[in-house]
Amino acid sequence: MPGSPRSRGAGTTKRRQDVAAYLFVLPFFVVFIAMLIVPLFYSGYLSLFATTLVGGMSFVGFDNYVHAFLDPAFLAGVGRMALFLVIQVPIMLGLALFFSLALDSGRVRGSNVLRLLIFVPYAVPGVVATLMWGYLYGQDFGPIAQAIRAFGFDAPNLLSAGNVLGSMMNIVTWEFVGYNMIIMYSALRSIPTELYEAAEVDGASQRRVAWSIKVPAIRPAILLTVIFSIIGSFQLFNEPSLLHNIAPNAINTSFTPNFYAYNLAFVNQDISYAAAIAFILGIVIMIVSYVVQLTTQKRENINS
Repeated sequence: MPGSPRSRGAGTTKRRQDVAAYLFVLPFFVVFIAMLIVPLFYSGYLSLFATTLVGGMSFVGFDNYVHAFLDPAFLAGVGRMALFLVIQVPIMLGLALFFSLALDSGRVRGSNVLRLLIFVPYAVPGVVATLMWGYLYGQDFGPIAQAIRAFGFDAPNLLSAGNVLGSMMNIVTWEFVGYNMIIMYSALRSIPTELYEAAEVDGASQRRVAWSIKVPAIRPAILLTVIFSIIGSFQLFNEPSLLHNIAPNAINTSFTPNFYAYNLAFVNQDISYAAAIAFILGIVIMIVSYVVQLTTQKRENINS
């Protein structure tokens, strides 16, 4: 009956459970608001100002954003990262998909060891990986150049202005193939084996099963890796910032948008313009990610 001791007791227990749940979630929201939301709004506030020699901080509205769209250094960095995205991401995800399908097929000997070896580069910190590859790329002391000269050929300068972007693509691919492979491989392991068995009974080859069953089944996981890769491409920082010390003539302070914003804020002390660059970069990442996701959904709707 309503109002009975049993119903009142149940209501009290429910309220206590709700309070306990909110108390457990509260620390996350406090950290989330303090470390992300507040700095985000503060950065947006700073982007509307400019620091001048006379007068200090002054309100300029959206002038910093207009300046960014007319800034050749920023536009060149965005274009460079767009080229990076178009070339490096398909290669990296293609290798990750190939390795995940090969491991899932069960026909690779020592698959557990091989899976670990492919994933190990991701466990190497990005700074260490970049320094290691910077040593390998060295024109005078690098093992790659020495090996090429040992065969009587002229060693190319892998850190020259024309080659450094490709060298960065190689570093990022080496680092993140294993990470993306694990995502795809985990998705493959969740597919019911009955689908494979039925296809093999019908005479489908391993290649046909992979292309017609496995790849469509893990399309959401592939889309996730694509979005992660888009975000990572436009946020590239470790590689240019560390290789800049080795090849300053090939990598300028605006080589990537993220590296440009860092130099604006902490070297040029132009925090307001750096905040505007960061906001524009975030908007570009959201637009590109949304377009990729929308295109994929439309394609799936057409196929279905």
